[in-house]
Amino acid sequence: MITIANINNPTVWIIVLVVVVLLFGGQKIPELMRSIGQGTREFKRGLNENDDELRREKEREEEIRRRVEEEMRQGK
Repeated sequence: MITIANINNPTVWIIVLVVVVLLFGGQKIPELMRSIGQGTREFKRGLNENDDELRREKEREEEIRRRVEEEMRQGK
């Protein structure tokens, strides 16, 4: 029986590769890998955009905090 603990076993990967070749055929594998690569790139791009948005929001909050502190020091 194959368990998650055996996923690092090379035999498991060979079996998985054979099953993939049997299911998709040799000609479909490059197309499948290309699709997986594109999906991975889109996922990473989304993560980066999210990180950028969070960073910009934090910078905006810091700027507002600085302005409020400056106004409080000036007695406004």
